Amino acid sequence: MLTTRTNRLDPSLIPPDQLARMTEVFALPNPVRLTDRHGNQTEIPEALFQYFARIVRLMSEQKAVVMVPEEEAFTTQAAADYLGVSRQHLVDLLEKGQIPHHKVGTHRRVTFKDLLSYEKRRDSTRREALDSLTDQVIAAGKYFPDH
Repeated sequence: MLTTRTNRLDPSLIPPDQLARMTEVFALPNPVRLTDRHGNQTEIPEALFQYFARIVRLMSEQKAVVMVPEEEAFTTQAAADYLGVSRQHLVDLLEKGQIPHHKVGTHRRVTFKDLLSYEKRRDSTRREALDSLTDQVIAAGKYFPDH
């Protein structure tokens, strides 16, 4: 189960001058090298560099960051909160098989990975519906972007 205390990166834990310096370093397009106490260096891979850069940028904006492993199991209430729906609506989605889940005793759990997958499908369906509606408005001659 996710514990916010251990997975939350709070910007107040980093001295402001150090956070400012890290913001400058991670804003540069060049890769960053890590140096251990023995002088050994290794370059941060691009994907990880981009991830670190985003974390540093968010923290420089005084936003805390929470890391959630994909296999993290959410309660139905936490899953509903993440998706921005009611708990009952989430339970209905689980019962319809739209989101995979498992049980721990009598309690349902949903992995973060499955929430992300559902969210992506839901957003794609919404985008397709909006695109279709836009096409219909354009075809009907009711779309006038220049006026």
